[in-house]
Amino acid sequence: MVKNSYISIFLKEQEENKENRGSVEFQVVSFTNKIRRLTSHLELHKKDYLSQRGLRKILGKRQRLLAYLSKKNRARYKELIGQLDIREKKTR
Repeated sequence: MVKNSYISIFLKEQEENKENRGSVEFQVVSFTNKIRRLTSHLELHKKDYLSQRGLRKILGKRQRLLAYLSKKNRARYKELIGQLDIREKKTR
């Protein structure tokens, strides 16, 4: 639960700056929060296929945002995935 508490602290810091809600970092953090909530929901409700579909859509959105951020600013990308404790994308 340390990860979730850190995300909530990070979100509170971001919410103080209302103009940063459209930033890539804020969007990735909010998608990560939704992903973790849906994952815990799906552990209880294994046959909830609509939630599985929603989870896959959010995962794709987060993946595209992270790809954009890694192209534009590699340092911010590394810092963000370190803070959120998510894996770096695989390279071919």
